[in-house]
Amino acid sequence: MGKRGPAPTPTEILRLHGSRLVEQRTGEPQPPAGSPPCPEWMNATARLIWDQVIENLASMGVLKKTDGNAIARYCMLFVEWCDCSHFIQEKGYSREIVTEKGGVYDQQYPEVNIRNRLNTDLLRLEQQFGLTPAARASIQVEPSREKKQVRTRSRA
Repeated sequence: MGKRGPAPTPTEILRLHGSRLVEQRTGEPQPPAGSPPCPEWMNATARLIWDQVIENLASMGVLKKTDGNAIARYCMLFVEWCDCSHFIQEKGYSREIVTEKGGVYDQQYPEVNIRNRLNTDLLRLEQQFGLTPAARASIQVEPSREKKQVRTRSRA
């Protein structure tokens, strides 16, 4: 039987939130900061999403080299979500089915359920990386030293 309850919030995210729980966390592995390499197996569309996500996470200061698999999963799920959304835009949510006895009913396309499941999966990953407004609301990131130095120079 697995562990109960939600997964613990990473210490780095807690630190950005200003949480007191950071002091209680000792011995947690600290992966190196930086951008993970883009997997070669991803298609061109997923690579475009990869570039956007990597840029956003790097600018937020939460990107680690070990995040590559989770980001790749997010990118692939996002491509699938886009495919389902395009299908629904073209064909609609359902189609008319005529039974052998002449009855007619609407049957929902499988892409609708797939897109709904992907919405949930994508939201979970976005929240883990701080990519939603609600997830960012409590994150406090200190301005980098470079930005502080630029401000100081421009005033002089």
